[in-house]
Amino acid sequence: MARNEDLASVLADSLNKQNKDGKIAYFLDDEKSEAATNVKDWLSTGNAILDVAISNRPYGGLPVGRITEITGLEQSGKSLLSAHLLAEAQKKGGVAVLIDTETAVNREFLEAIGVDISKLLYVSVDTVEAIFESCETIIEKVRTSDKSKLVTIVVDSVAAASTKKELEADYDKDGYATDKSIIISKAMRKITNMIGRQNICLVFTNQLRMKMNAMAFSDPWTTSGGKALAFHASVRLRLKSMGQLKVGDRIIGIKVRAQVVKNRLGPPLRSADFNIFFDRGIDNYGSWLAVMKDNKICKQSGAWYEYTDTVNGEVVKFQAKDFAQILSDEELKDQIYRKICEASILQYKSTNTEEVEISTDGTNESD
Repeated sequence: MARNEDLASVLADSLNKQNKDGKIAYFLDDEKSEAATNVKDWLSTGNAILDVAISNRPYGGLPVGRITEITGLEQSGKSLLSAHLLAEAQKKGGVAVLIDTETAVNREFLEAIGVDISKLLYVSVDTVEAIFESCETIIEKVRTSDKSKLVTIVVDSVAAASTKKELEADYDKDGYATDKSIIISKAMRKITNMIGRQNICLVFTNQLRMKMNAMAFSDPWTTSGGKALAFHASVRLRLKSMGQLKVGDRIIGIKVRAQVVKNRLGPPLRSADFNIFFDRGIDNYGSWLAVMKDNKICKQSGAWYEYTDTVNGEVVKFQAKDFAQILSDEELKDQIYRKICEASILQYKSTNTEEVEISTDGTNESD
């Protein structure tokens, strides 16, 4: 065994000496190493339940140094979730960059959810070539200035971007129109490795389109721009509107389900439900209550909930509308959060003793 370890160390040294651009061989048990596969930071989505579903760890979220794709139909919350990511990046002292291809930014709403628009770098482009040229410029600048600085780049959206050739052409049908997917495929091969060692979180939003001639029981949705982004993304989220939130006759928001359709950082095909309010964005604590009830962390009797403090045994009674106020007690909030994590985080094991069934309805397939 010792000989094998010595040989591995010799091989690592040889590979690193051979490569002139820096270290390329690592041992994965060293979490502090500069290996590109190590996730050094996480960016919260604004909803703690979704953060845990993605990262499978407390205080997680989207991985920094990786690519994330957020997909969904219109009015499913893609741009809003992206705005929360920009706000979270600024809260952590990072640089927030919005590359906009839709020219549809609401400054007042960005401010309402916590984005400092005076420090938000807004880049307006209309082609996929310009998107990746801007990303490459930002990455190169970060490399030469401050590698430790958190930079979050949101591209909203890939589907709305054209190509240089398409802009120069007329509106007649122009064959298979594969230029866009070819450009994205080439860009992904360059960008993926470029951000791997940088403290950069790169997020793309993309529109879902109905898949023509989809097989029965298969996933009826796909995304534009080819498959390169789907393959290179470490995390892919699919947002779905589950209904409207009303006060009387007024519609004040929507209920959204975010499914993790691809995940290389934790278990895929998990989901989180949360409310989005039109005046303040994502509701974090409302989804906590649903998870607590589902996992019997609290008891419900009519409109009242009961939670037993595990430290002093005190029973806390409250209604849903008062839950956020209950969590103003930081110790109680941390206690409840840890219980939610214990119930939600998957523990990896070497053997499986559970009986499983195979689903053939296609609902768990990604695009």
